[in-house]
Amino acid sequence: MKLLVLPADGIGPEIVAAAETVLAVADQKFGLKLQLEHDIAGFKSLDKHGITIRPELLERAKTYDGVILGTQSHADYPSPDEGGVNISASFRVGLDLYANVRPARTRAGLGLGKPGLDLVIMREATEGFYPDRNCFKGWGEVMLSPDMAISTRKITRHCCDRIARRAFELARQRRKKITAVHKANSFHMTDGLFLECVDIVAKEFPDVEVEDVLVDAMAAHLVRHPERFDVIVTTNFYGDILSDLASELSGSLGLAGSVMAGDELCAAQAQHGSAPDIAGQNIANPVSMILSVAMLLDWGSRRYGRPELADAAAAMETAVDAALLDDAARTPDLGGQGSTDGFAKAVADRLGG
Repeated sequence: MKLLVLPADGIGPEIVAAAETVLAVADQKFGLKLQLEHDIAGFKSLDKHGITIRPELLERAKTYDGVILGTQSHADYPSPDEGGVNISASFRVGLDLYANVRPARTRAGLGLGKPGLDLVIMREATEGFYPDRNCFKGWGEVMLSPDMAISTRKITRHCCDRIARRAFELARQRRKKITAVHKANSFHMTDGLFLECVDIVAKEFPDVEVEDVLVDAMAAHLVRHPERFDVIVTTNFYGDILSDLASELSGSLGLAGSVMAGDELCAAQAQHGSAPDIAGQNIANPVSMILSVAMLLDWGSRRYGRPELADAAAAMETAVDAALLDDAARTPDLGGQGSTDGFAKAVADRLGG
């Protein structure tokens, strides 16, 4: 696989470097023949090129087999017309990375999280309530006066159908249960269309159990009984919120891998933010980034028919779990005494051993 690496902002360069340390061992052990090429995005790109993600770089990303994308300080960027473009949204919409796949699993031995939680949230990522991705031209949010703002939501049959299909395919590989999350009692047409698409796709997967749950009730159910859920499929905004909740219930956002996947390309991206307050201190937790890269390899295994990539991904996750049990290796946010590069080395040692 040829991978484009964009460390980006805040702790991004540190956790991406940690993931590369582990990836290098996986490459050697499993004969992956990886090629990594680096470029800049975020504030470095803004300073050099006047924009956080260059259109030509986004176009060039299509020539790679995958992308490793570091964290971004979106909240600190200038406005889009001043070059502060949302990088994640640019990849999702510009490269049609429509499936944001976010697993959440409680890890034994850490004393963190809700027991028995093991689920995956399949979040549609190219439309919905987000104003930067629901118009062909322009912005889906306007202020008609200083005292009145309006935001629009776009839901399409095409996008609902394909995220539902990916969710059912994944559920068939897991515990064969789908939970479709919505608010169709209020959003009759938009969430109604989403549920209609889920029901249609469900007929092609008679072996998969299906339920639908209102988003507000879902938040409560996740807190009370997270172990009952397997694959959760939902629209963009609900999925964004629920995946953060599920990851915290698993122990920490820092333990949650994430990929943005399309039919032709996949990008690994840690689920958490850029944490600029601890950048450069070598204490950032790299678990999410390492697990996201493992998910990228697993996607590549299915996309390119290369089982060694899946073997490497599974071995990376096993090595992460083993390193997390070591107080000296874990980073301070998880109650350990370790460092970013120290944890990466601990994972790499267990992977290579």
